Amino acid sequence: MSGHSHHGLHAHHHGSDHHGHGHIHAPPDFGRAFAIGVVLNLGYVIIETVTGLWHGSMALLADAGHNLSDVAGLLIAWGALALARRAPSPRFTWGLSRSPILAALANALILVAACGGIAFESLHRLADPQPVSGDLVMIVAGIGILINTGTALLFARGRKGDVNIRGAYLHMMADAAVSAGVVAGGLLIRLTGWDMVDPLLGLAIAGLVLRATWGLLTESLALALDAVPAGIEPAAVAHWLGGLEGVSAVHDLHIWPQGTTGAILTAHLVMPAGHPGDAALADIAHALHHRFGIGHATLQVERDADHCRQAIAEGCTG
Repeated sequence: MSGHSHHGLHAHHHGSDHHGHGHIHAPPDFGRAFAIGVVLNLGYVIIETVTGLWHGSMALLADAGHNLSDVAGLLIAWGALALARRAPSPRFTWGLSRSPILAALANALILVAACGGIAFESLHRLADPQPVSGDLVMIVAGIGILINTGTALLFARGRKGDVNIRGAYLHMMADAAVSAGVVAGGLLIRLTGWDMVDPLLGLAIAGLVLRATWGLLTESLALALDAVPAGIEPAAVAHWLGGLEGVSAVHDLHIWPQGTTGAILTAHLVMPAGHPGDAALADIAHALHHRFGIGHATLQVERDADHCRQAIAEGCTG
C-alpha cells in the first residue's frame, strides 16, 4: 500500500425495512395482476374495435387504440419484471434489474405513437363527419370504466415504489377517465345529434393521453440515461458524507439507478487519519440506505486526494 493509502469498500446493504428504496422487488401476486389486466383489456379492445368499426365511431376506435397500446404495455412491463428477477451472471453482473426501465420507456413511446395515430384520424374525420350512435358509445365506454378502474386497482399497492408499476397504474386510471369522457360525448351526441362531437372527442382523448404519458416518458428516459433517481439530492448526499467524522473531502461522487426502485453510489472519501475500519464503513453504507434510499454503495478511502486522478481532474471539495 502506498503512502496515501487507497482503500476500496464495497458496501452493500440489504434490509427488510427499505422505506420505499433499495432492493425492492414487485410482490409475487403482481404476476396475477398483469395476467388479469391483459385478459380483461384485450377482451375490451376487441369489443371496442368491432363496435367502433361497425358503427363508425372515431371515439371508440381511438379509445380501442389506446387500450391496445396498454395491453402491449402490460405485456412489456410483465416481461420486464420477470427478467428483473433473474440472478446475476458473469456477463450481466447486475442481473437484468434495469429491464423495467426499458419497459417503462417503451410503454411511453408506444403511447406517444398511439396519440399521433388517434389525432391524425380524428382530424380526417373532422373534415368528413360520420353519423354515430350515442347510446352505443355510452354503453361500450361504460364497460370500459369498470374494466379500467378494476385493472388499475390491481396495481395500486405498487405504484409508489416502482416507475414500471406506476406506469401500468396511471395508464389504467387514465383509461377510466377517458372512457368517462367518451360516455359524456355519447350523451352529447344523443342530445344534440352533432356528429362533430365524435372526432373532437378523439382529439381530446389524444391530448389527455399525451399529457398523462409525458411524465412517464421523461422519468423513464432519465432513468435510462442513468440520472440520479428522483428523491435523492446529490448535494445533500455529498454534504452528509463530507460531515462524517474523519472525512475532510468528498469527490468523484456518482449516483445512478439500479432498476426502477434501487440506487447505486460510488464515492471517494478523503480521510487523512486513514481507513476507519470495516465496521465504520458498514455503518456509513447502512446510513446511506436509510437516509437516502441508496442500497448499494462502493466507497474508496484516501489519505491524500492530491494523488487521485479523479480528484485532480474534477477538483476536490470538502
